[in-house]
Amino acid sequence: MSKNKQTFEENLAALEAIVTKLEQGDVALEEALTAFQEGMKLSKDLQKTLNEAEKTLVKVMQADGTEVEIDA
Repeated sequence: MSKNKQTFEENLAALEAIVTKLEQGDVALEEALTAFQEGMKLSKDLQKTLNEAEKTLVKVMQADGTEVEIDA
């Protein structure tokens, strides 16, 4: 069974929900650990998406179809 890929926004909302849940503090230790692990995975996935977007945004397509880096 394949899992549908979540959008960046969906993953961010899920991470925010986990943070809110953990900040409230009335979570059993085992549940908190599971939520923390899921939050770390989401955080890593979100960072990867941002890094990929940044790499795309710093390139410009030339008329001949080649890409060049934008000078920062």
